[in-house]
Amino acid sequence: MFPLLCGLLLVFSTIGIGQILSPKDTLGWTPGDDRKLASWAQVIDYLKKLDAASDRVQVQEIGKTTMGAPFVYATISSAENLKDLEKYRQINAKLADPRTFKSEDKVAEKLIKQGKTIVLITCGIHSTEVGSYLSSMLIAHRLASSNEPEIKKILDNTIILLVPSLNPDGVDIVNNWYQKTLGTPYEGTDPPELYHKYVGHDDNRDWYAFTQVETQLTVDKIHNVWHPQIVHDIHQQGQNGSRLFLPPYMQPVEPNVPKQIVDGYTDLGNYMAKTLRDKGFQGITTNSTYDAWTPSRAYSHYHGGVRILSETASCRLATPVKVDFERLRVPSDDGYDPQVESANFGPVWKGGEWHPRDITNYMTTTAFTLLDHAANNRERWLTRFYEIGKEAVRTKVGAEPFAFVIPAQYADSAVADILRHGGVAVEQTIAPFKVDGTTYERGSAVVRSDQPYFSFAKALLERQRYPDLLDESGHPITPYDVTAHTLPLLMGITATPVYHRFAYKLPQGSESGSGNGSSCGCGTGTAGQPRIALYRSEIPSMDEGWTRWIIERTKSESSFCCSKFDNIRNSEVRTSIESHTRVIIFPDQSPNQILNGYPKGSMPDEYTGGVGKEGLENLKKFVEAGGTLVFLNRSSQFAIEQFNLPVKDVTRGIARKDFYIPGSILSTELDTTHPIAKGMPQQSIAWFENSPAFEIQTGPLALTNNFKIIARYPSDPKQILLSGWALGAEKIAGKAALVEFTIGKGKIVLFGFRPQYRGQSLATYPLLFNAISQ
Repeated sequence: MFPLLCGLLLVFSTIGIGQILSPKDTLGWTPGDDRKLASWAQVIDYLKKLDAASDRVQVQEIGKTTMGAPFVYATISSAENLKDLEKYRQINAKLADPRTFKSEDKVAEKLIKQGKTIVLITCGIHSTEVGSYLSSMLIAHRLASSNEPEIKKILDNTIILLVPSLNPDGVDIVNNWYQKTLGTPYEGTDPPELYHKYVGHDDNRDWYAFTQVETQLTVDKIHNVWHPQIVHDIHQQGQNGSRLFLPPYMQPVEPNVPKQIVDGYTDLGNYMAKTLRDKGFQGITTNSTYDAWTPSRAYSHYHGGVRILSETASCRLATPVKVDFERLRVPSDDGYDPQVESANFGPVWKGGEWHPRDITNYMTTTAFTLLDHAANNRERWLTRFYEIGKEAVRTKVGAEPFAFVIPAQYADSAVADILRHGGVAVEQTIAPFKVDGTTYERGSAVVRSDQPYFSFAKALLERQRYPDLLDESGHPITPYDVTAHTLPLLMGITATPVYHRFAYKLPQGSESGSGNGSSCGCGTGTAGQPRIALYRSEIPSMDEGWTRWIIERTKSESSFCCSKFDNIRNSEVRTSIESHTRVIIFPDQSPNQILNGYPKGSMPDEYTGGVGKEGLENLKKFVEAGGTLVFLNRSSQFAIEQFNLPVKDVTRGIARKDFYIPGSILSTELDTTHPIAKGMPQQSIAWFENSPAFEIQTGPLALTNNFKIIARYPSDPKQILLSGWALGAEKIAGKAALVEFTIGKGKIVLFGFRPQYRGQSLATYPLLFNAISQ
């Protein structure tokens, strides 16, 4: 199947172990054993034992997770290097920002000769991908205990920052579910809840918005402190494709990623793939499936570091699977065929049993291959890192912006906060100034291009133009994630690029605004308060989690602050909806999942079923009696179908070749006389991703006086796309994006977009808040 001996050497090769315990000594089993998972407490316990026993390992807690668990990472290097950690940190900080020293190249050469390659290894951000957090213990053990020449060279030439899990809460959520279902027909299923309390799988889409605690800790206390040259992000993928993906990435690459970064991940990824193939590992693909477009997954690409994403094939959590060769399939636009050897795939894996041990062997071998390269090419990595910083701080004018200017009213906005969080200097002025005919007030912000991380700022401030990538048949090639990330559009501010030098005055110290907030003034009790309920299916929905996170953190200062807010589950919808409920929000979720949920036999009985017929009747009674139902994005189709609304989604049934808008920002026009659009500008946006667009049916059987169109797309197709990619935009020109229907005494509100997209679309928050406050 693959070279088992090589994998076993990685697990058990511990020349000169002495008193250093192996994971098995602590856990009673070796990570990678079938049907074995560790709790987060067990992982921390093992790493602390390594810290106590080895002079190569230092474990540090840097904060608490969303649910209060310790968030830790281990610093691993030679004993001599660990004694001088601050020295190496300062060397790296200077190379990251060449403005900190004079005689650039001569000083840099001395720093490069002294410095170490900083490698950040991150595991377990997606908690059902259990191999990586298990492999973290194997990697740490070998580095702590082995005296092999190659390990000693790694320790001497690198400083390794090992994060055993970027989502410790999820380790226990998945482990608890696995232990509960072990030995039952449901063994190996995903838990019936988000494996991050709020954002689930989207915790790996948070690397520029920094909404979640875990992201903030990693960026603030690891990335921005150490500025790693290499980030190895260890993931798992599906069972039926390649056994391992490594960079280079598919096109397109986001245009603000420096060329040296592209060269770096290309060289390193190809080296790793060749080395693994030479060792006999099978089913390896490069330049396929995953692109390097969005900064939401690649913080390091804009901060001088190469991101090496590795994706190893999965089991059913820790339960082995058998994969027949005939089942090996991937989408045609993934760029390879797992049954056919090609220039970017091979050798072909012939199928068979796939065990957790296979996963950990691939992961650990991959990690040590990367570390070999980092150690053997130390000066090359540091030189590339310095060259990126040197180019970044060069003054730019002409074809590139000299700066972005943010007006004073937005200088302390969420956008400015995000930039500062990402290490970008945002300067606030102390006097008015004029640029290109526009006068900016005192307190306006200037984001200059001659600083180390301006590429991060530029990627987030400018509008995206995703290329029209089509296959030979003219069908769009699917982006790995979304195509737009323009924060000024999402957050309702302006940031203007200026392509020449201009004068402005800065204060002696920094200035920042602070809001006093507002007080709800409705007491602390909840009895009798009107209730806003968010539908929460047993099938986890990330959009539900995002909605819950947003409302929980904004409720005290919102117009609905005196309302009770909680979740409503299928059982309540099917039986009796709480009498004080005023609004029910249905997040972005498929109509079938809402109506039917998990089918019988796929999960324990208590998790099966959706709202069902009984729940549907209760929802109809609820709205007819005066309640409000709010449906977001795909869930709108549930309302259209089940409430027989006189509206159709014009995007349904259109071939993807003719209409395709994957995660883009579109322009909308609001009816600001309607209460839902109260206080909003007439020109607004919509986050369009798997979204409907509405056309009211005006035939003889249609109700023509019970609806209000609150938002629609421009009638000119050329004006619809603001950022991202839109094929066939004319199909939705002039169509409705937000509609309210009167049903009996109540209302149904259909959002044809996600107004609270990933905690980023602050520009459209008011539409949602107004809809649930009426």
